[in-house]
Amino acid sequence: MIFKLNALNQRRWTLFRANRRGFWSFWIFTLLFLISLFAPLIANDKPILVGYKGEVLFPTLVNYPEAKFGGFLAETNYRDPVNLEEIAANGWMLWPPIHYSYNTTNTELPLPAPSPPASTLSADVACAKYPLKAADPQCSAGNMNWLGTDDQGRDVVARLIYGYRVSIAFGLILTIFSSIIGIAAGAVQGYYGGWTDLIFQRFIDIWSSMPTLYLLIIIAAFVTPTFWLLLSILVLFSWTGLVRLIRAEFLRARNFEYVRAARALGLSNGKIMFRHLLPNAMISAVTFMPFLIAGSVTTLTALDYLGFGLPPGSPSLGELVSQGKNNIQAPWLGFTIFILMSTLLTLLVFIGEAVRDALDPRKTFT
Repeated sequence: MIFKLNALNQRRWTLFRANRRGFWSFWIFTLLFLISLFAPLIANDKPILVGYKGEVLFPTLVNYPEAKFGGFLAETNYRDPVNLEEIAANGWMLWPPIHYSYNTTNTELPLPAPSPPASTLSADVACAKYPLKAADPQCSAGNMNWLGTDDQGRDVVARLIYGYRVSIAFGLILTIFSSIIGIAAGAVQGYYGGWTDLIFQRFIDIWSSMPTLYLLIIIAAFVTPTFWLLLSILVLFSWTGLVRLIRAEFLRARNFEYVRAARALGLSNGKIMFRHLLPNAMISAVTFMPFLIAGSVTTLTALDYLGFGLPPGSPSLGELVSQGKNNIQAPWLGFTIFILMSTLLTLLVFIGEAVRDALDPRKTFT
């Protein structure tokens, strides 16, 4: 470890590592998420670097007009054979491993979309069509659709990578903001009790009974939901999940002797709640968070599947689920998203179990 843990945290870390299933699930989940953060460098229809007439360009960061390479369009299509020949004659290109972005349509499919895995033009046909083999992405493995394409000719692997990033980022942000609001509300209810607790409870009962899906349908009829708008709406209704848990912890601990002693010494209510009660209540909250992330990812996937999620064309796991349902003749679509979603949710559940074991004071080493 880079820093030294105290005895309690060292025990928790040891218990977390002792749960091999959860420990390895954590590292696999973290690795997959870190890889997805660099999606533009892994799957893109633009090269990472271009050397052209002595100048080094960064197409993944800057949109260069085609006039830069002797054309006339506002944006350069780096898969166009004319541009490929021009760049190859005057420089070089460094392509990502996959030559498709999440919205790139493969126009060189030998079969109608959705096409089966690893389908593209044969190397002989592609390289005969585009003679500059070194510059032509059609002549490389990066142009293969390893998991096939959807019914719009878009590469499934690229959409999985981008969709995974969006879903996990959405789940993490939603969990963080919902937890902050839920923990604060539960802490106030549990610590003060009485009328404060009663009024808050009745408000939560009414608020949580509101039909979130119907509200999203109504909002989608007036505006196109974006990532942040969808996130804001779900935060408004998902924060109640942790309230009862934190409330129970504060109700249980607010009359403990160390809390009474702190109150007798003149500590303010805010300091007692933050310094003495919150650390103990956070154990239950942290244990619950991996399951909240799994629920958030599932919620976004379900909304996208129903058509009330992210805007059309966005990289979405729910849209891939819909593709699998609408294209039964292309079973690779359904199998791919099923394997990804089941693996993702299984990893999160295993991580939650390991965190629960690590924070359980009754847990012993085996």
